[in-house]
Amino acid sequence: MANTSDEQEKLRILITDDSRLLRKKLHEELERLDCEVVEAANGKEAITLVLEQEPDGIFLDIVMPVVGGIEALEFIREVAPEVPIVMLSSMGTPQKLMQCLKMGAIDFIHKPYTKEQIVQTIAAFRKAKAKRVDKTNAEQYNDF
Repeated sequence: MANTSDEQEKLRILITDDSRLLRKKLHEELERLDCEVVEAANGKEAITLVLEQEPDGIFLDIVMPVVGGIEALEFIREVAPEVPIVMLSSMGTPQKLMQCLKMGAIDFIHKPYTKEQIVQTIAAFRKAKAKRVDKTNAEQYNDF
């Protein structure tokens, strides 16, 4: 008999990048990994989608029009501190990497990314979601 706890719930992943081609390629890879995907072309759209869609994980480019990735990261950390964020950039200097990690990003992937990096990131997003669910369940039992 199948155990429903073994079945993985789809993760909702937000891809934020101004490159339509990158979003399309990453979208397809994430769907193959059984993820539900939403996309934003800039940081302003990402902030709106975080508030509306409550993603389980975010890929966030650093250099984008309207609102850049670092500014978006700062805002998202305030409204959704528990959501794991991985920065994507081809412009990744060690200073920007350290700044993003200090601001709460869990990792930094230099473009072009590899499929293995995406698989590892999705595994980290799943683990983070499981911890959030366990914590929520534990808090509910504390009421007794």
